[in-house]
Amino acid sequence: MGESFVRPVVTAIETLVDTLTLEPIEVNLFRGQTPLDERHAKRIYGGQVIAQALMAAYQTVNGRRCHSLQAYFIRPGDPKAPVLYEVERSREGKSFTTRRVIAIQHGEQILNLAASFQVDEPGFEHAFPMPPTPGPDTLPSDADLLRLAVEKASQSVRNEAMKELVARDFAIEMRRIDPINPMKPVKAEPHQKLWFRAAGDVGDDAAMNQCILAYATDMSLLSTCARPHGVSWQVGVQMASLDHILWFHRPSRISDWHLYVQDSPSASGARGFNRGAIYGQDGQLLASVAQEGLIRPR
Repeated sequence: MGESFVRPVVTAIETLVDTLTLEPIEVNLFRGQTPLDERHAKRIYGGQVIAQALMAAYQTVNGRRCHSLQAYFIRPGDPKAPVLYEVERSREGKSFTTRRVIAIQHGEQILNLAASFQVDEPGFEHAFPMPPTPGPDTLPSDADLLRLAVEKASQSVRNEAMKELVARDFAIEMRRIDPINPMKPVKAEPHQKLWFRAAGDVGDDAAMNQCILAYATDMSLLSTCARPHGVSWQVGVQMASLDHILWFHRPSRISDWHLYVQDSPSASGARGFNRGAIYGQDGQLLASVAQEGLIRPR
């Protein structure tokens, strides 16, 4: 008898790295996929499309690091279909390179992204300090909190999607300082803080680390504008990201802990505006984020 074959277990972070490794189709044209275990979802997670678009831009840039990107979500992505990323080489300067990326599905644009890249160079430095915050080792993970919330929920509230969410492995580990139960939201101040990191080592490649950071920045920011109204993505409101702007100030390793400090200065016209500052554990300001999203009462 032959030896039995044991299929190796693929972790969520390994799946994410594979998802961000795009297939070249033609010059300036790349194809991305959604992981198999997420193809039953109603739409592609927005952070995935941003990260894949940034990776597509990186495939056409040499020796320069992204310092800013701006993305507009145009249509919901279909998780069952591949996404084509068409890169326009807008500018090649002495210090800066500019790229425009169009994400296409079923013949239509689902996202536009513009990104600027710069050679590494010294300059003046200052930054707002990191606010005092409990360390990540003192806090429960989002996965633990979600599991507890589902256990406490009544049977009528539970559904298969929630049970599957609780059972899954997550590529990004998150630990909130002031969490709210998404199934029983209460009114709170329009700001929140959380720690996050990749749930495994992804190496030192600068592009991959930036792309996974970009992926993670869309995971919690929009919920900030829901806090003052006692609603959540699970209860009482329709929510979706409309645009996303990200500035990379300093390089970081996404496998290390990052503190995400978020606030929401305003909500009006069924839109909520949110801001974020991302710090390393050493207190350095690593990135800044701004996002407007749909927050429509059901």
